[in-house]
Amino acid sequence: MTKLGIALMGTGRMAHVYGPKINAHPGLTLEVVFNPRIASAQKVSQEYGGRPMDDLDRVLADPAVDAVVIATPTNTHVEYIIAAAKAGKPIYCEKPLDQTLERVDQCLTMLDAHPVPFMLGFNRRFDPDNSALQQAVAAGEIGRLNMLMSTSREPSPPPMEYVRASGGYFVDATIHDIDLMCWIAGERPIEVFSHGSCVFNPEIGAEGDFDLTMTQMKMPSGAIIHINNSRQCAYGFDQRVEAFGTDGLLQTVNHRDDPLMRWSATHTEARTPLKHFFLERYDASFYHALDEFHGAVTQGRAPSASQSDGRAALAIALACAGSAKTGKAVAPDY
Repeated sequence: MTKLGIALMGTGRMAHVYGPKINAHPGLTLEVVFNPRIASAQKVSQEYGGRPMDDLDRVLADPAVDAVVIATPTNTHVEYIIAAAKAGKPIYCEKPLDQTLERVDQCLTMLDAHPVPFMLGFNRRFDPDNSALQQAVAAGEIGRLNMLMSTSREPSPPPMEYVRASGGYFVDATIHDIDLMCWIAGERPIEVFSHGSCVFNPEIGAEGDFDLTMTQMKMPSGAIIHINNSRQCAYGFDQRVEAFGTDGLLQTVNHRDDPLMRWSATHTEARTPLKHFFLERYDASFYHALDEFHGAVTQGRAPSASQSDGRAALAIALACAGSAKTGKAVAPDY
């Protein structure tokens, strides 16, 4: 298997997701951990290996670095993407590309001028359950797709510092569901209609954001898509997809630590809460996403979840945010 030397850009929460996955993959080697603050780079390097570095130019000029995995804050993505593209390094980048279409378009212009393999980290496509459902829909197992529904509810609201920098609930969280639904349906909406409210944390509402949302997307084929999101869920990380077609129904179910289902006079089904958060529920998806990136780079094919997918998902998320604020249906700015 062809080996790729990886520079892991960033040392925050997502670095601790990707560090172990890079080390677990037989075709990837963690060569460098980058952070402008060298102490942070050293700390992550001690956990997962790689040389700590704080000079971006040196990282991108390093002959041992074949590709970069960008796991930095969203507002730095465009800067690092452009630098890596100019250096001719293949790029895997966490979602979203940016929080504004203007910055995304600047980034896409530079990627056109400096073409390198690029993949956006929409990891839920690579969850085995979601992947199996998408393949079944594409194979026509349920006939024509008529309705597609995504439920995505988090255990508890994030810290306010995160909320303030997130770009809003639709851009931060719903964008995952948006990309997943468009990928499964094989098309993008011509119109979205969203509602949002704040029922769990008044501080989030004071920031002009939501912690409870519902979105409907109208597709060119006539299919209807529904997405419901909540920043709080008493029973854990609720993640389900349902596809309804002319010939049947497909569903993914929640994961539990204890899969045994029980029935008695006092209770039914499982006794344990759902997998607590995305790090546990979608653990395997991050490995499969990196495997797709490795295969695309080493085999000379375009990675899935491209920059155009990233732009479309952001355009749809921003349209959802606009709809929730105005109470009107909005056409995404493709």
